[in-house]
Amino acid sequence: MAFTLEIGSKAPYFDLPATDGKRYTTDSFNDEKYLVVFFTCNHCPYVIGSDEVTRETAEKYAGKGVKFVAINSNSKNTYPEDDFDHMVQRMKEHKFPWVYLYDESQEVALEYGALRTPHFYVFDEDRKLVYTGRGVDNPKDATAVTVNDLDRVLGELTSGKEISPAVTNPIGCNVKWEGKEKHWMPAEACDLV
Repeated sequence: MAFTLEIGSKAPYFDLPATDGKRYTTDSFNDEKYLVVFFTCNHCPYVIGSDEVTRETAEKYAGKGVKFVAINSNSKNTYPEDDFDHMVQRMKEHKFPWVYLYDESQEVALEYGALRTPHFYVFDEDRKLVYTGRGVDNPKDATAVTVNDLDRVLGELTSGKEISPAVTNPIGCNVKWEGKEKHWMPAEACDLV
């Protein structure tokens, strides 16, 4: 049985293609002080509903050494609109301020223990995990957001304060796994949409 990454864990290594035509590894971001890795996709209403809030947070902290990296690990066989071509199109349309990577094998999602889309992982300057969980309390409807945990965490991190709380439950669609044997939850139990 797999579990999500624990606080204090080192950022798992990845080497993945991006929508900009390049490949990125964990080491590609060594010049950045802090790293936010988040699992996302193209179709999920929780992603679509919160992308602009995530954009605002990414832009707010870009000048404080925080880099955002998005990873799509969803099976294109479950949702064809989550394939790479649709990722490229989505980035062209929305021009999000993050690198958008494709984890077609789903190995990176398994390493991180990604549960939902979106699911955020915040790493400090030593690439140790300081926060994992939701971005906001109502990702499906940005107008109903009352708590922005990601903004709080990045504010605490960039000002040298303790992260509290360091773990929240991610809210969104479950990651769409290629095979039930890969994960700890059967696919039919995972669908929230």
